[in-house]
Amino acid sequence: MANKFSDLRAKMPLEDQVRAAERTAELLREMSLNELRLSRQLSQEELADTLESSQSSISKLERREDVFVSTLRRYIESMGGELDIIARFPDGSVRINQFSAISDSLRERVAAAGVSESDVKDAVAWARRTKP
Repeated sequence: MANKFSDLRAKMPLEDQVRAAERTAELLREMSLNELRLSRQLSQEELADTLESSQSSISKLERREDVFVSTLRRYIESMGGELDIIARFPDGSVRINQFSAISDSLRERVAAAGVSESDVKDAVAWARRTKP
């Protein structure tokens, strides 16, 4: 009969359990885009529908090493997340707000105009589809 992993883990020395938990947390903090999508239980097709794109373009995006910040933000936001860019230095970390400031400013103007974000997203999607 097969043993449950939880039973095996319970039999491990406490120090090994702690080390395994730390390693698990570390692995969950670092993922490729496709691992992130899979962890959110989304297929490339589902994400493509949300982004009004194709499955092949999602596949290409997930394999690229260089991506526009705006593209990465849309990808993350389509999964319900929020993109933060952090610069780490030996003497501390800094959150770069240049990119989010544009987005926050646009959201404030949209809200002030009484237009819903979904209407703005629809208009942007339409503009992208009809671009010459």
